[in-house]
Amino acid sequence: MTFPQLEELRSLADPEKAAGMASYHKAPRTYLGISVPQITDLSKTWRAELDVEARVALADALWQSDIHEARIAAAKLLTQARLRPDETAWALICSWVPDFDAWAIADHACDAGQRRLLADPSRIDTVETWTTSEAMWTRRAALVTTLPWTKQNNPKPQELEVRDRVLGWAATYVDDQQWFIQKAIAWWLRELSKHDAPRVIAFLDAHGDRMKPFARKEAAKHLAKQ
Repeated sequence: MTFPQLEELRSLADPEKAAGMASYHKAPRTYLGISVPQITDLSKTWRAELDVEARVALADALWQSDIHEARIAAAKLLTQARLRPDETAWALICSWVPDFDAWAIADHACDAGQRRLLADPSRIDTVETWTTSEAMWTRRAALVTTLPWTKQNNPKPQELEVRDRVLGWAATYVDDQQWFIQKAIAWWLRELSKHDAPRVIAFLDAHGDRMKPFARKEAAKHLAKQ
């Protein structure tokens, strides 16, 4: 099956910008040199034209092309709160996780994953399996995909359970000195500190001395202002 949307992306290619993006992102794949706002506009148009089944099929094809901008477009096709039925979309997003090898694509895909996880929080059981992966990007995805649970001002008991569950994962990560893992821990704690400072303080008291200094500092960034 051919997908004209891929040719739409190719038609916007900017070789000069593509070279700069390849140098910046470093992951070995094709880059077209298209900006995220351009990709977002195209994705919105495609979403409006396609039903869920067709959208998932297109997202799969775009991802399989292994073109940087196409993978971002694939994620954006599935990044919306209301998507019914969404089982195939969730399964597709999960299938992408082992392919993560750079932060930009991973973060856009995790953003799509966040929406599907919020739609069915029981899926966190699947996310938990990522925490023991040998792949750094997969372990990191467990924290990025659960970021919405850092943001509730008045969390329900089950939401607090998720917070504590993810903080437990983060505690197992603190001895991993890889920059992206430390950054992900700091990101989760920093966002949580805006809404639940006591949990962040308790985590840093228990584990902060094993975090890299930059990560500990970032995690505590908003605590001094409270």
